[in-house]
Amino acid sequence: MAKLHFHYSTMNAGKSTLLLQAAHNYNERGMDTYLLTAALDDRAGTGRIASRIGVGQPADTFAADTDLFALIEARMARGRIACAFLDEAQFLTEAQVWQLARVVDDLDLPVMAYGLRVDFRGQLFPGSAALLALADVMREVRTICHCGRMATMVVRQDAEGRALREGAQVQVGGNETYVSLCRRHWREAMGDRPASG
Repeated sequence: MAKLHFHYSTMNAGKSTLLLQAAHNYNERGMDTYLLTAALDDRAGTGRIASRIGVGQPADTFAADTDLFALIEARMARGRIACAFLDEAQFLTEAQVWQLARVVDDLDLPVMAYGLRVDFRGQLFPGSAALLALADVMREVRTICHCGRMATMVVRQDAEGRALREGAQVQVGGNETYVSLCRRHWREAMGDRPASG
């Protein structure tokens, strides 16, 4: 029975590495997969899913106006696939998450989505919120804060390393821009320290 999976975490937890490994496992067993990534994230090149450890694969891209049900159905018409993998799932719209649910329900194709849960302000991305509501299976991909605790938040930094408190929700970047922290250190970085006394 096909399911909609959501693998979520902060930055630099290895989501893309896990996606590529899972897709490789299918391919190694002679099963084709379909890889998708957000068009706006071209850090590894347009239409490419890549990890920080140096592995990568080509992928089709989606934008906010892409009908993912139609795209995946058209890919299935060209040849059998065992699973669809989608990177940068935080950039999905709510409507696109419903389209992925239809892929699972109506086309009986498993969908594995990987993405961030919250932005640098601690707010859910719309795509992540919809996936948290609709996914059949959810898995937190863990990474650690500099203190050793589990990192669940991320800060966006300026060129001098200061945490930014305002800005657009979407700004593509990597280690030069974002740092994953535990909630306590995120609160400290964002100036949200509990009152003493």
